[in-house]
Amino acid sequence: MHTIFVNPQGEKSLKRSHPWIFSGAVRSLKGHPEAGDTVAVRNLDGQWLAWGAYSPHSQIRVRVWSFDEQDEIGPRFFRGRLESAVALRKRLPGFSSTTAHRWVNAESDSLPGLIVDQYGDYLVCQFLSAGTERWKNSIITGLKELMPVKGIYERSDADARLKEGLNPRCGPVWGVQPPALVRIRQGDILMVTDLIQGHKTGLYLDQAQNQALLRPFASEAEILNCFCYTGGFGIQALKGGAGHVTQIDASESALALSRRNIALNAFEPERVTHVAGNVFEHLRRYRDAGRRFDLIVLDPPKFVAAKGQLNRGCRGYKDINLLAFKLLRPAGILFTFSCSGLIAPMLFQKIVADAAVDAGRRIRIIGRLDQGPDHPVALNFPEGHYLKGLICYADPA
Repeated sequence: MHTIFVNPQGEKSLKRSHPWIFSGAVRSLKGHPEAGDTVAVRNLDGQWLAWGAYSPHSQIRVRVWSFDEQDEIGPRFFRGRLESAVALRKRLPGFSSTTAHRWVNAESDSLPGLIVDQYGDYLVCQFLSAGTERWKNSIITGLKELMPVKGIYERSDADARLKEGLNPRCGPVWGVQPPALVRIRQGDILMVTDLIQGHKTGLYLDQAQNQALLRPFASEAEILNCFCYTGGFGIQALKGGAGHVTQIDASESALALSRRNIALNAFEPERVTHVAGNVFEHLRRYRDAGRRFDLIVLDPPKFVAAKGQLNRGCRGYKDINLLAFKLLRPAGILFTFSCSGLIAPMLFQKIVADAAVDAGRRIRIIGRLDQGPDHPVALNFPEGHYLKGLICYADPA
């Protein structure tokens, strides 16, 4: 058996059940494991600590499969992990009301590097670590046995895969390839999405619950939905009785899907304006033109992907929230988000607070938002908490 010996710092992390072993914690290696091979992890005294997947190209040198020495890492192990993840989702309130959701959320489901989402009759998987790549066939076998779907499609095209020394890979891995557009249901909302070319695995499923929470604030409101993608927040706003929704996104193809989704839900097209372009630039134009909105949604892409980008990313979040506060009418509502895991919730709140001060607005937080419950966060893996949001109320004074 290949064995990794870790220093006291690495041992301390493992004894707190953290699933990552960084290269700096590795003192020595016994054997010649290849990428994805299972290794035993031991302390300097030889005490067994964990089973993990070896990744020679990554700063995360080992991702832990199990802290139980009796586990045997093989097909039955992965089948058991998948069954556990599925059982949790089936217990979630309202889970059966949607045909699009996440079944496996990587480290937080004790399957590091594995994402499994369902859209109607299809599963979309991301194998983002050397370990999941090594055991891909066993994982696919377990999924097709557990899930009554027509096909499984791989979207292993995220940057995380490159850091593992793996090339991007996309395509069908079992069953029927998804059609160009797949229709899904989220409560009483219908959507179509592109599983092959769309963002992430097709939709931002982590926002589904937050989109539904927008509805009570939308009645007769004039709404600005920034970074709208295929229109989820805007469609919920229309369902809530919004007077007019402006959807802005840089992607013409995303806006085309938003228009299709508007029509699919039988909303009057004149209630929606679609705008293609840079969100920052359009917000500045609206500010200069004196435009005002009753409700604004800011759901930007990740501004901070690495620690070196933190200062610049914080400035970006502040700038966009400052613009939004200047566009809000008195008693207006702002739904504002950050999906940057390196931005802690309290740091994000401070950024938004600083933006409010600079805008000269008195703002109260009336809600805190999070990734949906099908995207759980393991307490031993706080890095899994990446999405945070605030519902802000602009005082009339």
